Amino acid sequence: MAADPIIRIEKLNKWFGAFHVLRDIDLSVARRERIVICGPSGSGKSTLIRCINALEEFQEGTVTVDGIELGPNLKRVDEVRREIGMVFQSFNLFPHLTVLENCTLAPIWVRNMPQKEAEAAAMRYLERVRIPEQAHKYPGQISGGQQQRVAIARALTMNPKVMLFDEPTSALDPEMVKEVLDTIVDLANDGMTMLVVTHEMGFAREVADRVVFMDMGQVIEVNAPDEFFSHPRHERTKLFLSQILR
Repeated sequence: MAADPIIRIEKLNKWFGAFHVLRDIDLSVARRERIVICGPSGSGKSTLIRCINALEEFQEGTVTVDGIELGPNLKRVDEVRREIGMVFQSFNLFPHLTVLENCTLAPIWVRNMPQKEAEAAAMRYLERVRIPEQAHKYPGQISGGQQQRVAIARALTMNPKVMLFDEPTSALDPEMVKEVLDTIVDLANDGMTMLVVTHEMGFAREVADRVVFMDMGQVIEVNAPDEFFSHPRHERTKLFLSQILR
């Protein structure tokens, strides 16, 4: 593992009430590394990546992003969030704002960017995700796949050092999945550091530097994709792959 990881998670523990949702998680992510996190529903995958940008509080351990440490008290949340882009399953676009307005909101309000500059940057990223012609439409006027690509462009307008994707295709119709995955592949090929929670195993094989398998709040196995799919070490991993790759 790289000597200077951009993300370091150490002994992370989180409870929801009495439910121990994350158990002693240790994981480091190198700059430009692409990590796919998979596992059964309820294994803690989404909670883990939400802890990285402090959308979830945790009770024990540390998360360090580009040298900024988040302890359980989360004092440096805003600093960390400026460095991280997040794309959710459900797009989370503002329905009353156009695509362009959705993409310029954060740069204008958080980074104090002049509106013209923010709009120019937003258009560059809408071109990057191949939907510049949708800029003046509202989210309800475009497809789910296009909405998710807007959400990716919106995250990119903040120039993040890391992108987190929480099951970015799970709310999409099957024919829209490929267009969103292709967009994420393009970002990966450009060297963006990313953690992607997904059940798309073809995507994991193609894009991931390492695959992380979680179950019952624990990291069970971490391996390169070829090894992970061809020679899983843990019985729980073998069972999961036999079910998902059927």
